[in-house]
Amino acid sequence: MKPLVLGLAGVGRIGAMHAENIVGLRKRFADRGIELGLVLTDVDHRNARATAERIGAGHAPGVEELLSGGVDGLVVATGTRTHPALIRAGLAAGVPVFCEKPVAGDVAAALPLLAEIRSAGGRVQIGHQRRFDPGYVEAKRRYDAGDLGWIHSMRAVTGDVSPPSMEFLSSSGGLFRDCSVHDFDILRWLTGRDVVEVYARGSNNGDPAIGSVGDVDTALAVLTFDDGTVATASATRYNGAGHDVRLEIQGSRGSLMVGLDERTALRSAEAGVGFPSGSPHRTFAERFAGAYREEMAAFVEMVLGERENPCTPEDAVAASAIADAAQESLVSGRPVSVRPPGPRA
Repeated sequence: MKPLVLGLAGVGRIGAMHAENIVGLRKRFADRGIELGLVLTDVDHRNARATAERIGAGHAPGVEELLSGGVDGLVVATGTRTHPALIRAGLAAGVPVFCEKPVAGDVAAALPLLAEIRSAGGRVQIGHQRRFDPGYVEAKRRYDAGDLGWIHSMRAVTGDVSPPSMEFLSSSGGLFRDCSVHDFDILRWLTGRDVVEVYARGSNNGDPAIGSVGDVDTALAVLTFDDGTVATASATRYNGAGHDVRLEIQGSRGSLMVGLDERTALRSAEAGVGFPSGSPHRTFAERFAGAYREEMAAFVEMVLGERENPCTPEDAVAASAIADAAQESLVSGRPVSVRPPGPRA
């Protein structure tokens, strides 16, 4: 068996999920002759040790010790403000890096880092997990095959059941940067086109505290792509029917919806229609459980040199640029041109 060891920094909610998924991949890669190891670290040393013991992983007192221990790849699941430093640490150690979105707190801070990654020849995968969801993958296949014809409109929806903590919201950067950025990324990925203008509106009808930290609880962005195609991306913190993530694509030859299944968080107003009949998802982790597993499997394959980077830092920063423009439009009340951070990767 050939050993391959990943280091993971940050064992909060997302980090613990990634750690469990990596451990869950051991059999898959063992069947291919790879012994998949994992070492955890966190500023809360007791949490890192307890999680490591629970899932059968190692632990290290800090990132420096984790990297000096000879890991083959680094998974970054810490807070946004620490992402640039940890990506740089991975580059300095000469290992591929997986980092949760975003690359940095804003596009301006990310641009120098993009240049450093390119200069170092680094491999950095950013965590936009929807690229691994079976529905989105199939939608892209059909779009690329021409099954839908030319696209005249797209409608993306992201709805959380309830808001996260006020502590999180106060540092999230806003609803567009936190939630809608996933829709912005998937629309670029699916169409292969760039957004050139955004017009956004938002409202606060829920907890007034959300407005007090400068955010909205519901928002809509109208996107114009470089070929004139239009799309909308709506998001809310208060979708009590369930966690709702969908994408409707309408073309000259056919229409398609991602996220329409027995667990879709809606009900028909038409008499006698019982679909969907299943229980809606309650969290994003539940909705995208399979996508998160495949995302981490893709990172392992990238570390092994078996596949190209499935989500580059350039693509992630381009999605963040759309989110920044949406936030600017929300504040100003005017359409905002998207300033592309650089050429498509």
